[in-house]
Amino acid sequence: MSYNYDDQNIFAKILRGEIPNTTVLETEHSLAFRDLYPQAPTHVLVIPKGAYVSFDHFASAASDAEIADYIRTIGEVCKAEGVALNAGQGFRMISNAGSHGVQEVPHLHVHILGGRPLGRMLAKA
Repeated sequence: MSYNYDDQNIFAKILRGEIPNTTVLETEHSLAFRDLYPQAPTHVLVIPKGAYVSFDHFASAASDAEIADYIRTIGEVCKAEGVALNAGQGFRMISNAGSHGVQEVPHLHVHILGGRPLGRMLAKA
């Protein structure tokens, strides 16, 4: 599969400073910021700074340093937001990929949602 990265997507523009965001945490390889349209009391997006379309693209092409930084950033955000299991009631982490996954922005991102019971994610078809 070919991963065609669109450098004009909204997250690329945020990374370049063309669009403002409410930063929660920034590291060498990752950026976490509040979702503009939160679906739960805690709703933070975490993106890698590299040009990766989806998690499978990231997992196959990112450096070990980028992967470690991204995964640790997600953990730090959960802790800082009070939703990590050792500090809160838990969370949901979602990453959509491709058309079947209803991915809207072609830049890898995970949604960290928590702060209330979230219900079932999918209903049986």
